[in-house]
Amino acid sequence: MKAKGVRVNASGWRSWVSGAIVVSALAGVVLMQRSQLMRPSLWHSDPTQAEQQEAVKLRLLKQLPTFGFSNLIADWTFLNFLQYYGDNEVRAKTGYALSPQYFDIITRLDPRFVDIYLFLSGSISYQLGDPETAVQLMNRGTAALSPQASPKAFQVWRFKGLDQLLLLGDVPGSIYSHEMAAKWVQGTPYQELAPLFHQTAEFLRRDPNSVPVRFQAWMSIYYQAGAARDKTTQERAKREILSLGGQTRTQDGQLTFVLPEQKRIAPNAQK
Repeated sequence: MKAKGVRVNASGWRSWVSGAIVVSALAGVVLMQRSQLMRPSLWHSDPTQAEQQEAVKLRLLKQLPTFGFSNLIADWTFLNFLQYYGDNEVRAKTGYALSPQYFDIITRLDPRFVDIYLFLSGSISYQLGDPETAVQLMNRGTAALSPQASPKAFQVWRFKGLDQLLLLGDVPGSIYSHEMAAKWVQGTPYQELAPLFHQTAEFLRRDPNSVPVRFQAWMSIYYQAGAARDKTTQERAKREILSLGGQTRTQDGQLTFVLPEQKRIAPNAQK
């Protein structure tokens, strides 16, 4: 009986030690964060040094043992990313070089965190200009998610498909991603989007350079960037839309775009 008691106590002791390690490690990272918050002018007075300090913090987070707290650390990292991402004045000076580090941690610890992929695509693909890395990180989401895990899981395939089409020129990859988005959206509250994804894949098969498809794709980027309050990406999407022949309209006080009828006709249909 005593031996059994010792085993139970030892197990409890190991659990306590593991928890203490996590708490101590997190406390160290939080103290670093707090010291930065107490000196908020550092981001503005010396953005390069502030960026270096943030990079150190992210390296510590990446090496931190989770002991079952993966989702908690992923959530905390995403909140820190939002603070980083939202400082437009500093990002104009330093760029978005740390975005891949944030999302490497988040997607490794909690790849089912669907809502982060909008920001992942926007900050890494369109702001940093590194769609290859964005697609690699989104692959973690498509591998871990399913329509059963989240009704919004199809969005990861959609974001991936847009990046493949507009930034990587990977038309076959974009076709596959849109087919998967159409498959995953079935049976969810968003299933009315399935025809759009099917049509996108079909149009790309017939005409890889389809102006209407690219117009609609950049429209999606424009509105996604608006949801993320990403004005820089919105402006880029607007320029791309106008370069495709799109025209601006105001509807119910909101800016929207239309494609003239002659631009909607696919080249094959004109022959």
